[in-house]
Amino acid sequence: MHFARIAQIGFLGFAFAGVYGFVAAASDGEQRRTCSALCALRPNYAAQNRLAPDFELPALGGGTVRLSDYRGKTVILNFWTKTCRPCLEEMPAIAQLAKSLKKHSNVALLTICTDESLEDARDTLRAVLGTEPPFPVLLDPESEVVTGKYGTKLYPETWFIDPRGVIRARFDGPRDWASPLPIDLAKSLTSPLSCSVEFSGGEARGNAADVCAELSAARL
Repeated sequence: MHFARIAQIGFLGFAFAGVYGFVAAASDGEQRRTCSALCALRPNYAAQNRLAPDFELPALGGGTVRLSDYRGKTVILNFWTKTCRPCLEEMPAIAQLAKSLKKHSNVALLTICTDESLEDARDTLRAVLGTEPPFPVLLDPESEVVTGKYGTKLYPETWFIDPRGVIRARFDGPRDWASPLPIDLAKSLTSPLSCSVEFSGGEARGNAADVCAELSAARL
């Protein structure tokens, strides 16, 4: 009887260890999946502790746009100006991203221009794209939002804001926004189990930083 009791306890312990191992492996796999795009894109900044400053700006085409109106969606926010050559060079990729996002109703792309007028912004984009911009263009001529609220001084700069309005990533300089990775990152921010890796100065930080290192090694 005593031996049977010990065997039963041993079996339960073995079963518990097996279940725990399975859950841990599944959690690790989910973390790798949700972090893959963030790790590959290597933002200059990534965290989950700062609420995006709200704003309301006039939009190309009429009316105004308020950031908080997009609560519940991931927002990709791009800052640019016509005097910034890298901004204009990445605009075709931004336009391609906007077209790809039409299939993803839970992700929105906004751009903010710091030029003198909306007409000036339209003319610049027409010259660069050869057509009307396929994304919203907002005007901030005094940089009250771009610099005053977000602290941006160099362009282009692109921010990813999650559905709760929390800033999750910032990219300084142009990127290949036409690749699938930006959409993968934006979609991952809508998941309840989002990536816990943080970036500072373009380097992964924190307890989950090894996830990026392992993903990078796996791609080699």
